[in-house]
Amino acid sequence: MSGIEILTTILFSTFLQIMTDTFFDLKYDLYGYFNKGVDWGGMLYILGIFPAVNTVYLNFFPYKKELKDKLLYVFYWTVISVVFEDLFLWSGTFYYNGWKLWYSAIIYPFLYFILVLFHKYACYLLKRNNELKG
Repeated sequence: MSGIEILTTILFSTFLQIMTDTFFDLKYDLYGYFNKGVDWGGMLYILGIFPAVNTVYLNFFPYKKELKDKLLYVFYWTVISVVFEDLFLWSGTFYYNGWKLWYSAIIYPFLYFILVLFHKYACYLLKRNNELKG
């Protein structure tokens, strides 16, 4: 991935994370980071861990492989994400207040596909921009 692809994808995923947390964490209080409400510790996840994970995920995504390979890749990342979420729960840096781990297991594949779609769209825009420049 080029620098601009990484930057746009990180900004998009951060926006998506903040929007999700605004409703699920702050409005509905279903889960949270460290302590209830706005917590600076949560920024470690939102601005540190999530962008790094998303960049690694997209860098190794099998774009040119068959659909079954892509689905298997998303499945592996979903399992890894659920395991890490469980570890974060165990460590006390993340908590549930009505949320269930299996909700995350259902949502992660959709989030990972949204990331891929956004990345592909960003690449399309970059290519189109370069073609217009001549």
